[in-house]
Amino acid sequence: MIFVDSSYYIAIVDTRDQWHKKSLELSEHIENNISVVSSFIISEVVTEIGRRSGGKVAYALYNYFTDNCEIVYIDRYLLSESMEIILKYDGTLSLADAASVAIMDTMKISEIISFDSDFDKVDFINRIYTLQ
Repeated sequence: MIFVDSSYYIAIVDTRDQWHKKSLELSEHIENNISVVSSFIISEVVTEIGRRSGGKVAYALYNYFTDNCEIVYIDRYLLSESMEIILKYDGTLSLADAASVAIMDTMKISEIISFDSDFDKVDFINRIYTLQ
């Protein structure tokens, strides 16, 4: 299993995104793993892609998530854990990122595909952002 951040999905859909080429390179890594996303990730991606590319593209991406990913819905427990992570990192992680960290910790997932360097602050996370 691998956690996949919103930055990957936004980049792979938007050909003008600065990370688009790298996201294409990483797509095979995603295809060979079970992708885990949170409801917060879906919210970020659908909102941003809707803004950049329109509602139909955002809706198609939503359908991709429901058909191809393991979705973790943020409940009271995960929200509370996320807030503890925000405190631990003194507000330098967004709520969505803190929720991703909480989910990864709970599910014992150590790898995340993301172009967001904020995840480098978290000791147990191996951020994959380029093929080595």
